[in-house]
Amino acid sequence: MAEAVVSIVTEGLKPLGDFILQEANFLSGVGEQVELAQTELRLMLGYLKDADAKQGEDEVVRVWVATVRDAAYDLEDVIETFVLKVASKRKGSMTIVLKRFACILREGFYLHKTGSEIEKITTKLSKLRSRMECYDIKAIGSGSEGSSSSVERQHDQRLTYAHFSERDVVGIEGDVQILATHMLKEEEHQFHRVVSIWGMGGSGKTTLARQVYHHNKVRRHFDSFAWVCVSQQYEGRAVLEEVLIKLTAATKEQREEIERKKRDEIAELLYTLLENMCCLVVLDDVWNTGTWNSIKAGFPVNKRTKSCILLTTRNKEVALHVDENGFLHESRPLNANESWKLFENIAIFGRDDTVAEIYAKKEELGKKMLQHCGGLPLAVIVLAELLARKRSVDEWYKVYKNVDVYIRRGTNLEPEYKNQGYKGASWVLALSYDDLPYRLKLCFLYLGHFPEDYEIPVKRLTQLWMAEGLISSTSIDMIEDVSYGCLTELVERCMVQVGKYGSTKKIKTCRLHDLMRDLCLSKGNEENFFDIVNFASTASKAAPIGKVRRRAIYLDEKVDYLAPTRHERDGQLRSLLYFGSLIWKKKNDRKNVQ
Repeated sequence: MAEAVVSIVTEGLKPLGDFILQEANFLSGVGEQVELAQTELRLMLGYLKDADAKQGEDEVVRVWVATVRDAAYDLEDVIETFVLKVASKRKGSMTIVLKRFACILREGFYLHKTGSEIEKITTKLSKLRSRMECYDIKAIGSGSEGSSSSVERQHDQRLTYAHFSERDVVGIEGDVQILATHMLKEEEHQFHRVVSIWGMGGSGKTTLARQVYHHNKVRRHFDSFAWVCVSQQYEGRAVLEEVLIKLTAATKEQREEIERKKRDEIAELLYTLLENMCCLVVLDDVWNTGTWNSIKAGFPVNKRTKSCILLTTRNKEVALHVDENGFLHESRPLNANESWKLFENIAIFGRDDTVAEIYAKKEELGKKMLQHCGGLPLAVIVLAELLARKRSVDEWYKVYKNVDVYIRRGTNLEPEYKNQGYKGASWVLALSYDDLPYRLKLCFLYLGHFPEDYEIPVKRLTQLWMAEGLISSTSIDMIEDVSYGCLTELVERCMVQVGKYGSTKKIKTCRLHDLMRDLCLSKGNEENFFDIVNFASTASKAAPIGKVRRRAIYLDEKVDYLAPTRHERDGQLRSLLYFGSLIWKKKNDRKNVQ
């Protein structure tokens, strides 16, 4: 990660360094200091690959890496602040060079002892570089990013988007039939049936629900359908609105009319619709009983109706709270044979270069690693996608040797996943993250800004990546292609899920699985990459360590006004994203923004 930061800072500072050199008379030697600092950063790059790999095992190395990263950020801040100050004195100049920076730098940055600041940072970098030998950090060639080249990725045509591939549906065929049969029962007194799938995150609840939702008999039986992701960041009114809009296939005008209605009116309309029609509503990822209590007014539970709710949750108590007489189905882990079949479909099948001897060695290594996945489908799929990019047995063996390291290290994911004996998800996700090329690590972490189960517009995402300098290219057309290519690679690695496709069959929206988002939040906090202020959550949150550079704010309709906050650690804030602002603006009518 630090390698990615230092590389991007070095590239981003080049045009600024050129500008400073052109202003030699005004700057009095600062240009030379910038060059020296850039040289120090470039010298660091080769060593940072080794250091990044070792920091999980060595606390001293971890601190060293964090110090280098922060020094690179500090250098970027000092130089950009100075250039902005100089450019402001030359009207019309530097428009092109500052195109990226102008949209993210805020007023209030002042020129303060620029030369001495750069000299201080350069000296710090030099001392950090001199300590590398003490920490046994070695230079690694920077000719390749990650373990798989772009040529190999393009050649490997068998890679596809996992979320809709039949290869990922293993071991649940019987469960699909059981659930579908139960939902289609024709009884003398037809009551609103609540069918619940419960189990821990990553156990395949949503995959199972999706198979039932698209089952041929189910599609023929019900007249209207709605699938809504609820999640922790839900807003009761928004859930009711979305269900009603989807069931009625509302036009733009009808949607606007629904949005103008009061919450009670929306709930009443939905209740009446479900009571009189034969509808299937999927409420995916309902976390707690409070969530159901906030929306239950719109659902005629235990009333005579032909409609049905299919609900997924991690908590069995939630399912019983919704309908104690409903049908409960626990998503079970895959057994050893099912795990291998799923793994084999992704990691091995489809290759034309796998001879019997190589297959046997890969099978041996694969089955040993699968023992640590706990039958968790998400863990199996992510591990398989990672190894699908490793062609040689030696590369597979290297991953196998790293397994114990990652299991011992653990991650900062939610305790829920460790307490229930499902350690498979955490080590596999950490391993898949570390296997990413350095630029993809930053792109992946950036997704953590978005709320849970948020449908992320791809166009907006790639524009944000470009604005932040996470993607670079020589032309606008190329940079858009590179940005989209980064997204598709994250999808192919099963680290990002596709939401919708556009008319051109390109990805239109995407989202993160809950466990992947937890990884983003964990790594983002660890790397001090971004900070989240959540007005919708009552949970206390530890203040970030160090300076905050990116922040996401989750608004809530209960927030009466926004007041500006000032803290010394916010001085380097580069970007600020708001979520939930439309709901907030409707309620507050923009009157209380300060």
